[in-house]
Amino acid sequence: MGVLGGRNSRLRASPAVEGKEMTDLLQKDLEEVKELLAKATRKRLRDVLMTEKQKLELEIKNQPPPKPKDVAEEEKLSLGGYTVKINNYGWDQSDKFIKIYISLSGVQKLPPENVQVNFTERSFDLLVKNLNGKNYTMTFNNLLKPISVEGSSRKIKTDTVLVMCRKKREEKWDCLTQVEKESKEKEKAAYDTSDPSEGLMNLLKKMYAEGDDEMKRTINKAWVESREKQSKGDIPMDI
Repeated sequence: MGVLGGRNSRLRASPAVEGKEMTDLLQKDLEEVKELLAKATRKRLRDVLMTEKQKLELEIKNQPPPKPKDVAEEEKLSLGGYTVKINNYGWDQSDKFIKIYISLSGVQKLPPENVQVNFTERSFDLLVKNLNGKNYTMTFNNLLKPISVEGSSRKIKTDTVLVMCRKKREEKWDCLTQVEKESKEKEKAAYDTSDPSEGLMNLLKKMYAEGDDEMKRTINKAWVESREKQSKGDIPMDI
């Protein structure tokens, strides 16, 4: 039983192993199980080993055929070294299109097939393969409004990828995604209060939370001076 546990541990410890290497590992495990089966005398142990033998034979049978070496090397080269998530972009719009600009130095030198964009009605994802040894990805889910998959496309310019989402309806977008819209609405609601001083306090809190050290010192100083004036009766204490 200890040998069986070792087999499973070995396979789990090598998740990247695939193809011919995986088949070779399974074949070695099968040979070990067969050897144990030939030596086992107790029925319960033989049943366990027989089940494991059948399982291994099925796994080996279901392994995909190994890829030719040249194909495997070509795929490795096209995928580059590691993947970088793109967070910086710019965007604007026309009556018909939402345009997203992504800056990537040297992208125009890649084969066109290395720059891929997949569109759905409410999303798109960009994959740039093997640019200076790296892959680059960007995903937008839950777009503000539906787009036309057939009418959307991408263009490769000097140091820039332009993703063009064709609007289904020719109307203005206030932002790119539904999440951005909800965030803006919550922010606006925080300042749209019947009490002006409450709106001001919310604004100051936001500035303090998002500001640098200098901004925080300035807000703290203004707050202390305001409290001192209130205590002297120079201004009403209504905030």
